[in-house]
Amino acid sequence: MNKAITEGLVLNPTPFANGLDVWSRGDGTPGSPTYDGFATAAYVPADQDFGGCLEILKTETTQTLRYMTETPLLPGCYLQVKLRIKALSGNLPNVRVAGFAGGAGGVAVPGVTLSAPAVALTSYGNVTEVTAIVGTGSRAGVTLAWGTQALYGHFGLDLTGANGGVVRIDDIEITDVTSAFLRTMMDWVDVTDYGAIGDGVTDNATAFEAADAAANGREVVVPEGSYFLGDSVTFQNPARFRGTVTMPDDKYLALMANFDYDAYVAAFGDEVLGFKKAFQALLKQSSHESLDLGGRSIALRAPIDMQACVPDVTVFATRRVIRNGQFDAVADSAWDTDTVTSSAQYSLSNKRRLSNVANVANIAVGSLIEGAGVGREVYVTERNVGAQTVDISEELYDAVGTQTYTFKRFKYLLDFSGFADLAQFNISDVDFRGDGHASCVMISPQGLIWHFRDCYFNRPLDRGITSIGRGCQGMMVDRCQFISNEQPLLAQDREVIGLNINANDVKLRDNRAIKWGHWAIVHGSGHMILGNHFFQGDNEQNGTRKAGLVLTSGNGKNMLNGNHIDNAFIEWNNEHDAEPDQSSELSYGSLSIIGNIFTSSRVGPWFRFIVAKPYGPGHFINGLAVTGNTFKALDGNIDRVDAVDDSIAELDVSRFRNIEWSANTYHSIAQWTASPAVLQFSETSNLQTWVCDFSDWMPFGGRVRNVTGVVADGPLRNTSNVKEYAVPYAEPEKGTGGGEVWLTWPEPLKGRVNVVGRVDNPF
Repeated sequence: MNKAITEGLVLNPTPFANGLDVWSRGDGTPGSPTYDGFATAAYVPADQDFGGCLEILKTETTQTLRYMTETPLLPGCYLQVKLRIKALSGNLPNVRVAGFAGGAGGVAVPGVTLSAPAVALTSYGNVTEVTAIVGTGSRAGVTLAWGTQALYGHFGLDLTGANGGVVRIDDIEITDVTSAFLRTMMDWVDVTDYGAIGDGVTDNATAFEAADAAANGREVVVPEGSYFLGDSVTFQNPARFRGTVTMPDDKYLALMANFDYDAYVAAFGDEVLGFKKAFQALLKQSSHESLDLGGRSIALRAPIDMQACVPDVTVFATRRVIRNGQFDAVADSAWDTDTVTSSAQYSLSNKRRLSNVANVANIAVGSLIEGAGVGREVYVTERNVGAQTVDISEELYDAVGTQTYTFKRFKYLLDFSGFADLAQFNISDVDFRGDGHASCVMISPQGLIWHFRDCYFNRPLDRGITSIGRGCQGMMVDRCQFISNEQPLLAQDREVIGLNINANDVKLRDNRAIKWGHWAIVHGSGHMILGNHFFQGDNEQNGTRKAGLVLTSGNGKNMLNGNHIDNAFIEWNNEHDAEPDQSSELSYGSLSIIGNIFTSSRVGPWFRFIVAKPYGPGHFINGLAVTGNTFKALDGNIDRVDAVDDSIAELDVSRFRNIEWSANTYHSIAQWTASPAVLQFSETSNLQTWVCDFSDWMPFGGRVRNVTGVVADGPLRNTSNVKEYAVPYAEPEKGTGGGEVWLTWPEPLKGRVNVVGRVDNPF
């Protein structure tokens, strides 16, 4: 690179032979005194070493010589000022290259060094060459680094030391030596050429922006050093970091042309800080919708507070994605659960709040709440220290009054709980390795349409995905693997939970979950749970199993379709209802369990696949479809597939309505379940009233409430053994528990009939 060639810049001063009126005795600016006609200086036309040259008698403490024409200075361009000098007589002076740094409007640039180190002349008649390099950047070999404010210079020399010596000076040369600082192919610019200083203190934000503006598609290079950026910086061009940057937490670095995790690690010199600043830039600029981790594994010794990475953002609703990497928890005390016990009051006047909370300042948002009458997966969503209140994610089913609660704050690899509202956030192809040290992800308390896709939630200490509020509204979890840290334990001893849901319209699709305490605790409504396989078995014979899926909304409009429910069961309850007794609200219903595979092995005969557990009396079922499923027991039969857990309350079977339990397949199940149930009954003696027992077939121990069909299978015969063409009337809900249908004929008959009985009133 040579600006004199490429851009036609005139750099060399005119020879002394052309006149001394352009050579200043001051700083070289217009109006300064010149050497033209000066008594102690003269042009010498024929020196044996120099040819034409300038002879000066030193008479001033600092004798200056400056070329008065402005020599331009361009960012990235470096000039060498070279002079040759010899002493003739008198005192031997010192000589140095010096100049005037001119800025906009002809004003001197403050704070820059104007002279190079001095060289002593030690003998007479010997030629001494003195050089210095001047430019905008502080680079190795640059003597006068003037920064980007200097637009031009008046260059020359200073004579210092004792007066009275006579010297001769050859014509001064100024040449472009930028090539000494650059590679042969100039496809990049260096931030130091634009004034950046890697001392960790100087604010280089302006210099970085200037370098990027000049790059024009080329790469911007940040050389070795530590560069402080006092403000946010955006690189429109590719950036390459050999040095590192530091900046305040609330300022961001946007790498528009190479926005990826590796670039931020290089920029900040640290894996974790690089991720934090990359995430900050993801939310602060609009040119990229996703952060690619490049397949990298990020070792974490402490949770990442994701909102603290972007301290000036608490609400964000534009689609963003983190993809293609791994977060790996490393053993450290920072993962330890914080546990606080505190007394608090619960009232039905505000069902999602605890009041009069002692030590409320010590209770962290996102804490799990435990106590009498508290259902599973109830979290602190907000606290008010002044008011001594704690807002909670779910209602408490039996906690009215004052009691002592336990608050457990688990620690998560990625913790989004600091955001007030974060919507349309996606995490794709990420492996969250809790490794028994940490939980995986806590989402924001409010939000919409979070999406986890093709992720692994690998051995979390306490939780996989936690929703502490309604941030899970419309959430999608697709094709993820949930791998428990408690696999060696017996099923009944496992406590870790894969995920929980508080809001509505969630899609859980094609996931696989292995040996959790519970895979999912699901509140809200409108959920579609499709194509998942959750397995919770162990090798204990006659073993106990826990619910893999817990539905805590009695009437939730939920669909379970195409799942493999393996050594686990579905629990259907209303544990997140502050008034769990049935009153005027909708009772249990709006549930479809269609086309699933249910499998058990090595369980006791008491095991059940579908369990309803009312948390208050008076509940009944209105709207349930259990169709097209396969129920199969291995290594031992089970008695039946359905049950009511009446440890708190029973179901009101007299009010069952709209239940379809049909077209299922049963293997090694002692008693099938069906409604409508088509049963065949025979009487070999002539009876006028036949008793048809449906009680074992009815779902959840219900009554046979309706008879929708009676068809004779073969002839019916009277006491004379004569065929009769008779129609009975049916009386359902007879016998103990209402499980019998009584068929009354016009006369005593014998024979065989097919009877269709239902557990509900379908009308």
